[in-house]
Amino acid sequence: MQKIAIYGRYLHDDTLPTCRELLYLLLEKGCEVAIENEFHTMLLEQGVGAGIPGFETLDASYDVLISIGGDGTVLRAVSFVGKTDIPVIGVNTGRLGFLATLHKDQLKEAVVALFEGRYQLSKRSLITLSSSHADQHTPPHNFALNEVTVSRMNTTSMIQIETMLNGELLTSYWADGLIVSTPTGSTGYSLSCGGPLISPDTDAFVLTPIAPHNLNARPLVIPDHTKIELRISGREEEFLASLDNRIASYPNETILTLKKADFTIDLIELTDQSFIKTIREKLLWGEDKRN
Repeated sequence: MQKIAIYGRYLHDDTLPTCRELLYLLLEKGCEVAIENEFHTMLLEQGVGAGIPGFETLDASYDVLISIGGDGTVLRAVSFVGKTDIPVIGVNTGRLGFLATLHKDQLKEAVVALFEGRYQLSKRSLITLSSSHADQHTPPHNFALNEVTVSRMNTTSMIQIETMLNGELLTSYWADGLIVSTPTGSTGYSLSCGGPLISPDTDAFVLTPIAPHNLNARPLVIPDHTKIELRISGREEEFLASLDNRIASYPNETILTLKKADFTIDLIELTDQSFIKTIREKLLWGEDKRN
C-alpha cells in the first residue's frame, strides 16, 4: 500500500479528527496520499491537509480508496473507482454503516492490517442502466452498487411500471416506485421497503415495489444475469430514476434496461469483519436476551 486516495463529503464533528489521525498514520508509513478536490478544500479551511495534493479522477495507479463518512459516502466513492479495480474501505463516521464498517477508533489497527495484508476483498456486483431515449441524460457513471430505483415525480399519484424479464412480461406494478437491488443494496432502501437480506456473494437481484397498490405484489429474487426492462407511465410527464444517490428524470413511456455490470467493485474487509457479523451487530440480532 503506497498510493492512497481519500474521499469524504461532509465535515461532521467526528470527521476532522478522524482525517487528521488517518493522514498522520498514512504519512508516517511513507504513503503517497491524495484527497478528492472538494473534500480537500473543506479540510484546508480547517487547517488539515496542507501540502497534500488533490484529485478529480482516479486511475489504476492507486492502491486503495479510503471513504470517510457513512454508507452514502461509500456509494459516492464508488463512482470514482468504476472499472479501475481500486479496492475501497469505508471508515464509519456516520450512522448505520453496512458498507462503511470500519469504526473510527480502529484506524491505527486498520492501517497496520492493510500494510500487513491482513484483509480480504469482497467482490460486489453492480447494475447498469440504459435508456430508450438516446438523447436523454443518464446520471454520470451509469452503474449502481446498491440499487436502481424508479419513482414518481412531485405528485401523489402512483406510477405504472411494466416489468419485463428476459423479454417476458412479469407484471405491471401500480406503485410509488420500484427498487432493483443488488445483494449489497439488500441492506439499504430495499430492506426498508420489506425486501429480503441477501449475502453479498449471491448471484441475484431483488425487485422490491414501493407502496404497491397491487396488494399481492411482493419482493422477488431473480438471477443477476436477467435482463430487466421497465416501461414507466403516469399522470406526470416525467418520472425519476436514481442510481444509488445519483438522480435523473425521464419522459413517460421511456424504457429503461437494467443489466448486471461487466465489472465488480472490491470492498476491503479486515480479517475480523464479515457480512454475518455486520448484520448481527447493525440489526441488533444478538440483543435478544434469550441469546
